[in-house]
Amino acid sequence: MKEWKKFLYIVAIFLGFFYLPIENLRFTSAIFEALALVKWYARQHVILCLVPAFFIAGAISVFVSQASVMKYFGAKANKILSYSIASVSGTVLAVCSCTVLPLFSGIYKRGAGLGPAIAFLYSGPAVNVLAIILTARILGWQLGLARVFGAVIFSVIIGLLMHLIFLKEERMRYSAGDLNLGEAKEPRSLGQTILYFASMVIFLVFANWGKPIDGGHKIWFLIYQYKWWIAVFSIISLFIIIIKWFKKGELKEWTSATWTFALQIMPLLLGGVLISGFLLGRVGHEGIIPSRFIELLVGGNSIRANFFASIVAAFMYFATLTEVPILRGLIGAGMGNGPALALLLAGPALSLPSMLVTRSIIGTRKTVVYIFLVIIMATLSGIIFGSFF
Repeated sequence: MKEWKKFLYIVAIFLGFFYLPIENLRFTSAIFEALALVKWYARQHVILCLVPAFFIAGAISVFVSQASVMKYFGAKANKILSYSIASVSGTVLAVCSCTVLPLFSGIYKRGAGLGPAIAFLYSGPAVNVLAIILTARILGWQLGLARVFGAVIFSVIIGLLMHLIFLKEERMRYSAGDLNLGEAKEPRSLGQTILYFASMVIFLVFANWGKPIDGGHKIWFLIYQYKWWIAVFSIISLFIIIIKWFKKGELKEWTSATWTFALQIMPLLLGGVLISGFLLGRVGHEGIIPSRFIELLVGGNSIRANFFASIVAAFMYFATLTEVPILRGLIGAGMGNGPALALLLAGPALSLPSMLVTRSIIGTRKTVVYIFLVIIMATLSGIIFGSFF
């Protein structure tokens, strides 16, 4: 039976190459867009976004005790406190849907409940204070206000629904001790630990502080002007902290955990970006799916338009802040306000690369339900918003 499977795979691959439509201009253009998007992603997001995120995730898995995670995000934690913290995490972490994944993996494997962890996963890229302000200034205060309220409420509702849907599995997870606990390591004071994590988070945030688009507030321009001073200061502080407060064995364990996260996540992310580029292309460029089809399907405020906007947004990769200029172009092409909000609520929080990685962390069933909840809630929000504005 195995030999027949191998034979069928070989035949399928052969037929794929045999009928490869390289003469088709759209197909070859889509391949170019896929490679171009991967190149852009590697240059713009790996070194300054993903690498720091991997180190933070590794630090969480090694230096944050399970007792601390369980206190704020565990099954017996105060639900109001845990969901409140998770739902506003994006105001601190200005990250995209891919950069938040190592952090999500770190807290989930350390013992966080599925609900708060999912709330954190959604809010990390969705409740981005810079993107919300930019949305309000460029696309109107109505969309900006709807985006911030929708994102915060979404993260809590989706987290609670995931908790309730998979309550039985979560109870089994805790009773079986399937948490990768390890020994709690607290050789440093709380203040020292906070400074250690703060130095890495500050670097992650300010090293990726993008140049404000026209209409940005002057304070964002000022921060952008001095962002590298802040980022370098945070790195110097991190090295001093490591030298003074950490042992050699601890650093080895930290780098080992970081490497484990990188091996698990990076191949899936790059593969997902490649597929996303082939299907939908880059900003201002087309993939195998013509952009005119998308523009035709998101006009008005019908259920179809909102649902289609949510679906496309969920699978397309949006780097931090890029959704705003994309939407400005789509609205100019006739996109309705309802589908615009649906895109804002589904796009930054989901992408094909993030789906693949999320599946490797929490499994296929939970990932499918999470995607379904985001798309449905984004669609409903778009319909309601579009009926008023």
